[in-house]
Amino acid sequence: MSYIKRKSTMWVEAVNLLEEADRLHRQYFRLAQGRASGPTWEPPVDIFEAGQQLTVLVALPGVNADHLEVLVEGDTLRVIGERPIPAPGRAHIHRLEIPYGRFERRIRLPGGRYQINEFSLIDGCLVLDLQRLS
Repeated sequence: MSYIKRKSTMWVEAVNLLEEADRLHRQYFRLAQGRASGPTWEPPVDIFEAGQQLTVLVALPGVNADHLEVLVEGDTLRVIGERPIPAPGRAHIHRLEIPYGRFERRIRLPGGRYQINEFSLIDGCLVLDLQRLS
């Protein structure tokens, strides 16, 4: 009897893990809300603060630095760009889970004014180092 119970528990745990993985995928690569001609997806972001420094990591695998625009507008950081679809024009697509096309992420910054000190694309992540001005 305990064998059946253990097997059942393993199944429940497996289903829970699959549901969590699906939830995380939707959270991190969610489609943007807005006009059809506007951005089609929003990349996930991490923000770390240490003193007057703010480090922002934006997950952008497959995005070339030439396709990025980064702006600080008041208390908002905007990361705008495009990840082109790598498939040839006549390719038959069997599965398309990675978001492609225009993206924009608006990130509200902690209180104060900021300027971008460094901007680099490392291992598929945009790394921004911002300095608090006030």
